[in-house]
Amino acid sequence: MTQRDSLTYDVVVVGAGPAGLGCAIRLKQLSQSRGQELSVCVLEKGAEVGAHILSGAVMEPRALSELFPDWKQRGAPLITAVTEDQFLLLSERRACRLPTPPQLHNTGNYIVSLGEVCKWLSLQAEAMGVEIYPGFAATDLLLGAEGEVQGVLTGDVGRLKNGQPSPRFQPGMELRARQTVIAEGCRGSLARRLNERFSLSAGAQPQTYGLGLKEIWEVDSPLYRPGQVTHTVGWPLDSRTYGGSWIYHLDDRRVSVGFVVGLDYSNPYLDPFEEFQRFKTHPALRALFQGGRRVAYGARALNEGGWQSIPRLSFPGGILIGDSAGFLNVGKIKGSHTALKSGMIAAESLYEHLNDTPQLSECTLFEPALRTSWVGQELKAVRNLRPGFRWGLIPGLIHAALDTWIWRGRAPWTLSHAHADHQTLRAASACTPITYPKPDGKLTFDRPSSVFLAQTTHEETQPDHLILADPKKALTINWEIYRSPETRYCPAGVYEIVNSNTPERHLQINAANCIHCKTCDIKDPQQNIRWVPPEGGSGPQYPNL
Repeated sequence: MTQRDSLTYDVVVVGAGPAGLGCAIRLKQLSQSRGQELSVCVLEKGAEVGAHILSGAVMEPRALSELFPDWKQRGAPLITAVTEDQFLLLSERRACRLPTPPQLHNTGNYIVSLGEVCKWLSLQAEAMGVEIYPGFAATDLLLGAEGEVQGVLTGDVGRLKNGQPSPRFQPGMELRARQTVIAEGCRGSLARRLNERFSLSAGAQPQTYGLGLKEIWEVDSPLYRPGQVTHTVGWPLDSRTYGGSWIYHLDDRRVSVGFVVGLDYSNPYLDPFEEFQRFKTHPALRALFQGGRRVAYGARALNEGGWQSIPRLSFPGGILIGDSAGFLNVGKIKGSHTALKSGMIAAESLYEHLNDTPQLSECTLFEPALRTSWVGQELKAVRNLRPGFRWGLIPGLIHAALDTWIWRGRAPWTLSHAHADHQTLRAASACTPITYPKPDGKLTFDRPSSVFLAQTTHEETQPDHLILADPKKALTINWEIYRSPETRYCPAGVYEIVNSNTPERHLQINAANCIHCKTCDIKDPQQNIRWVPPEGGSGPQYPNL
């Protein structure tokens, strides 16, 4: 039996994103103002706070102003105010400017690096007495005799691929808590296990996802305008595939450009990474990047299901917050403000619950508080936008316009998400292969050079963190029926079919390339691939995404 160290807290938070840090800070604010100090710990699997944070990001400061009314005086890294909004419909050669939807009016918002915002939040939290442990991945749940969650277990360090300890072996720690807050972000491994154990999604519609790919450029173009925000829909995606882009002009001649592909797409030959590269070649866009330099790359799955896909938010011994619960506002293409506010509401509910109920139990106060808050109001108002695009791009835009300007989010119906994303792929034999142009190394790039910019690292000898439930299905299902879509939907070149034209073909998993986007865990047609946390500190190092 491995001897593990154990620490006990009032609250353990898994994930140092906006939701987790917002929860920790608000707990400290409440306990310190009322003279009842609570011990709070935050675990972060990235090597440092912000290392795994990736978002567009235009940040609405509403929740931040509620948490810290003096955030400007405190030096929060919200620097570039939005000065202009554009919404474009792209065809292959043209860009048609459309009326900007009210949800995308960004007056008063800021273009930010969300990683930098999280670093700043972590400093505020530590100053208040929150203990933050970066480089520690929560890999398992600690369960009581009746199945209640009593905390989490961090992953071992220094195991070999066969599971045996190496000379550098260190066992994980037990972190026990009266309440455990899961704030892992989109498609977290513990949230998935909790969902399976407690049937948290029973009664909710399937969660649906997008894959967001992002680059930071340093540009030298007369088209650069700090504060300009542009969103596009249309080309290069076909009319049946949901997606779009953003181009945000930061300070210091930096531009954030990103592309999102809805993971409910049906053609297994579609390659989101290549669609992103092709997008930058549009005649209306390429001049912005010509002569510039790409300095960062990353990718991350994001929740798109919205109001109707929110699971039960509490379970015995803990709660789900932020993207672990799916609080992204698809209409605004923003989730940092709703994540931060969800953490604050969670803290207020937990504080009251812990004072009234000293034993481990379910905090049922949180869900009604969240659903009746402005977060719930926002999500409910835009609930029909994403599922409306199942009819295609133009019908989806028309429906979105009606829902926004005529019904104003108060339509007496709620559209459903018909399928989970892994159920939507058609057989390769029924689809047309897509030919993508070769990268030029100036405007468009390949995966290896992109992964290099993500600075992802994994100890080569550690156990695999990408697990096939049935390795045979990689060929009998994924190859034979779908021609191995994982080799295309992965934005980091993790999956590769070796000797594809011979009977010796096999799937090779280059786990060291993984940038923790979770797309394989979502899109695999048989749910045969499961992402689990590698050693703490592994993965990408996003310095400014």
